[in-house]
Amino acid sequence: MFTFSNFRSDQIRQAIDTEQVFDAWRSTSNELSHRFSGSMAWKTVAGRVYLYRKTGGIWKSLGPRAAETERTYTQFHEGRQERRDRLAVLTARLDEMAAINRAMRLGRVPTTTARIIRALDKAALIGTALDVVGTNALFAYERLCGVRIESGLLATGDIDLLFDARTNLDLLRRNIGTEGLMGVLRTADGSFEPLAKRSFRAANKDGYLVDLIGPVPADPLAHSRISGLSDNENDLAAVEIEGLQWLVNSPKITATVLDERGYPLQFTSPDPRSFALHKLWLSRREDRDPLKKSRDEVQARTVAEMVHLYLPHLRFDDTALGAIPKSLRRLSEELAAPAAKRGSGDNPEPAW
Repeated sequence: MFTFSNFRSDQIRQAIDTEQVFDAWRSTSNELSHRFSGSMAWKTVAGRVYLYRKTGGIWKSLGPRAAETERTYTQFHEGRQERRDRLAVLTARLDEMAAINRAMRLGRVPTTTARIIRALDKAALIGTALDVVGTNALFAYERLCGVRIESGLLATGDIDLLFDARTNLDLLRRNIGTEGLMGVLRTADGSFEPLAKRSFRAANKDGYLVDLIGPVPADPLAHSRISGLSDNENDLAAVEIEGLQWLVNSPKITATVLDERGYPLQFTSPDPRSFALHKLWLSRREDRDPLKKSRDEVQARTVAEMVHLYLPHLRFDDTALGAIPKSLRRLSEELAAPAAKRGSGDNPEPAW
């Protein structure tokens, strides 16, 4: 029995329309944050007028007043205002579409989860230092396949963030400040607190948990391992877990999904094939909680079935999964391809 179902045609159209508007919103917002960030003004220095640009709190001269700097000044201010006007229109459009999305019950991601991911994305952490793993990754996989997974498999009161210490953290730290990851989480919900100093887990006032997890390093005795986004003792430090090296080294997928309020968000997760194999491996571990083992296997088989039916170009023997040990990839034999999908208008036939 399938643990997922197809979207209706009107739901598909609405979801695609929302994504297109969101793509335009993201592009315009990024332009304002980068190309048109800061300010630009004329300043008189030693009796001469110069054009100055302010970025990151620092003023820099662009040259004396002339035809070229006049043009630069005009293009900056007119371009910024045009983007602001466009962003206002797109924002209003997303508000309108969110109401429709709620009415059509398209929203899936819990509101708290969505706000956390948006805060991480704004800080340029998603897809760089952090990926969404665990149950919340299923929201991305169901979007890739255009289906709705049974709600029981999606229920969760936490989010797992996979930390990739290979990222250039010096560059990212400019976006997150001295509080590190905890500071970013508090922009989404000010009640988040770490459970202890250098803990891997934070919780908000409602008991929602954020776990920072990472792979066991190739050299466990190394003393220079980076375990978090900052050195602040009140920031989170990733807990090392066996098996996560397969997910860190996995290809990534990016998907736009909708939260419970009907608003879009985007995040990255490991390839669904890696997810399925890792979950099946977890379900076979003797030290795994029996209740979690059962859910692990159902999630593994569900995602594998979705891949076989809707993403047939993603093969489990693909060389792109070379970072996963052969012994683990052989588990794909247990995730055998199901019978071909049958449309509602097809004549039913045995699975010849």
